[in-house]
Amino acid sequence: MLIVTSNEIPGHRIDAVFGEVMGLTVRSRDIGSQMLAGIRSLGGGELPEMTKALYESRQEVMARMVNEAQQRGANAIVAMRFDTSEMGTNWTEVCAYGTAVFAIPLKEGEPGATGQSIYLSSTAGQQQQA
Repeated sequence: MLIVTSNEIPGHRIDAVFGEVMGLTVRSRDIGSQMLAGIRSLGGGELPEMTKALYESRQEVMARMVNEAQQRGANAIVAMRFDTSEMGTNWTEVCAYGTAVFAIPLKEGEPGATGQSIYLSSTAGQQQQA
């Protein structure tokens, strides 16, 4: 699944739009990590426990968003964004969202074709012949 933060995919033609897709999670911080992070925050610097939790949350919501897009028949997501917010004192919401589309790589000779799209369109043609 090709995921971009731009509204267009260079070298591709968007052939169908399936609408907004998203992945969402709400996480609570466990008391041990929260206390350890609180102590570490006194000295400044990165809080590895919180960084790990946020990274895992983002991976989870990305997977949920991709799954929703695939269920609709999409092969790409454009205009992808993350959103996070605090809910209460211990809960964090993480959301990934974008627009599910079907994107076709442009072939060699087509206006706007890129090296990547030419490669993708030629390998797709080879797979269909096999």
